[in-house]
Amino acid sequence: MSRLAGFEPGTRLCCAINMGNDTKIDLIRSVPLFSRLGRRQLERVGQLADEVDVPAGRVLTRQGNSGSEMFVLVSGRARVERDGRLVAELGPGAWIGEMALLSEGPRSATVITTEPARLLVVAHREFHSLMDEMPEVRLTVLEGLAQRIRSMDTGSAH
Repeated sequence: MSRLAGFEPGTRLCCAINMGNDTKIDLIRSVPLFSRLGRRQLERVGQLADEVDVPAGRVLTRQGNSGSEMFVLVSGRARVERDGRLVAELGPGAWIGEMALLSEGPRSATVITTEPARLLVVAHREFHSLMDEMPEVRLTVLEGLAQRIRSMDTGSAH
């Protein structure tokens, strides 16, 4: 089974990318979810991340459909729609679908590339293997997700 088996049906990955290791590590570190990982852990995440190019108009996630991978936009742009309404526009460095790394489940939004894009894709199964191998990754990711949830709900007590 392909590591990208959960990719939106019909997705054709166009080109393998040979991004420099330091560039890839720096991009992964820029994602708040991974920002507190050490170099060794970042390198392992980098080994798991597939690098792909997709055309404009590619559906990366569809609201309500099950998801099993996370995306980081290396280049290009994407729009985020919820219930058919535009809720955000994303550019390089944005991350999409991080909840799928911990728990496969329905996507909360539809994300579509608006121009050709280069992505890093991290799959659920491989990421769980990494968290089993390096428990400190699990703790760091859970702390990062908790921080993100707190920032989304600024009106409630924590």
